[in-house]
Amino acid sequence: MQIRSYINGKWVTPDSGRTVRNMNPANISECVAEFASAGEREALDAIEAASKAFAQWRDVPAPERGRYVARCAEKARGRAEEIARVMTREEGKLIKEALGEVKKGISLLEYYGGAGFRLNGQTIPSELANCFAYTIRRPIGVVGIIGPWNFPWAIPCWKVAPALVAGNTVVFKPAELTPGTATLLVELFQEAGLPPGVLNMVIGPGSAVGEAIIHHPHIRAVSFTGSNEVGKRVIEEAAKTNKKVQCEMGGKNALILMEDGDVDAAVAATADGAFGSTGQRCTATSRVLVHEKVKDEFMTKLLAKAREYVPGNGMDAAATMGPVVDKKQFESVLSYIESGKREGARLVLGGKKAAGNGYFIEPTIFNNVTPEMKIFQEEIFGPVLAITPFGDFSKAISFSNCVKYGFTGAIFTRDIKNIMHFIEHAEIRMVHINEPTIGGEAQLPFGGCKATGYGDREMADDGLNFFTQTKTVFINYSGRGERAMIR
Repeated sequence: MQIRSYINGKWVTPDSGRTVRNMNPANISECVAEFASAGEREALDAIEAASKAFAQWRDVPAPERGRYVARCAEKARGRAEEIARVMTREEGKLIKEALGEVKKGISLLEYYGGAGFRLNGQTIPSELANCFAYTIRRPIGVVGIIGPWNFPWAIPCWKVAPALVAGNTVVFKPAELTPGTATLLVELFQEAGLPPGVLNMVIGPGSAVGEAIIHHPHIRAVSFTGSNEVGKRVIEEAAKTNKKVQCEMGGKNALILMEDGDVDAAVAATADGAFGSTGQRCTATSRVLVHEKVKDEFMTKLLAKAREYVPGNGMDAAATMGPVVDKKQFESVLSYIESGKREGARLVLGGKKAAGNGYFIEPTIFNNVTPEMKIFQEEIFGPVLAITPFGDFSKAISFSNCVKYGFTGAIFTRDIKNIMHFIEHAEIRMVHINEPTIGGEAQLPFGGCKATGYGDREMADDGLNFFTQTKTVFINYSGRGERAMIR
């Protein structure tokens, strides 16, 4: 696959002099892609192309804009296995996980393909006689989209599609670790007939491409998914030019198992949430708060379940967990494991590099983790799970809430009082009852609070609304040409 940027309807090979070589994280001897990285010049060209295309694109009727997205969804369905294979080689996730992500992205494209018919405003009674008042939603302009490497297909789908349907033009910066998956998405929009300049992709580092996006005055909104460090900078710098900003920046999600909860179901949910996608998702289960009365049973069953996860190449049917994405992430996860040991947590499973010529880490579980430890407080983004016992429900809620993040959480219990208390008092924005912390659906809002999220939620109508601005209209048909004072 040839990796190039896409600007004003053309595939462009940058001449920045910077070459990027991406290796397969499951086989670090295999080069997946070698490409010329774009820089500030290409970013500025993309912004200019998007600015020129906006005037015509915004006047395309919204249902017709949606049809471009619907055609992209249909074409993606025919290339699902190809997209999944590219994703597995770039990012490392199991092929079945990659196929699941492709299907989710297609669902998002389908949802937003029909959103042009739902770009609704409101009719609202005016306090004045002979005055008709209503609101309409209109596009913002040129928007910047900065995507992550861990869900390189689904997240761009849920950002790019609503931006286009709303009538904006887009400058998209994918992660340099996963440019092939991003390229396929843009190819599909090109095949769907999207006019030149409406969607542009610039593959380059945040220090050049990202900085150009967040500082350029023609960019009117930025949607970002990634680390807190970078997200904070996006928020601060974009504010200087009054850009609208949406950020999703990570999580430290807890699953609570009460004494009356289904232990077997909690074990299955914990393992899936902690070790699925190698723990590299913002909704991963990173902590389990388990009632002391069922802790022994839970730990025995969880350890048995966790031992079923076999790290390996995502294309290998025998593998049940892939590698972490690159050397930097590999070293970061191992450093957190060492931190857990130093701080006195009890390592009960894993904790080392797994066999193979890749960035494989054993499924790792720490027991008796206390809230002041780094592995309790900080996002690890790897297959590392912290177990903390509690004796009463108020302590579990306190433990759950005492981190800076506020994304998602789960509780396993049959007690409706505890369920409702958890819904009301957990400092999160996505609540799961008797199911894993992971997951989202196209028609439901996605995102968090506290250090996790900033700005509007993503997906569903919330995601569409972020890419619009509300215009309020007053039609005075009294014939007097004046607006009387409201008493």
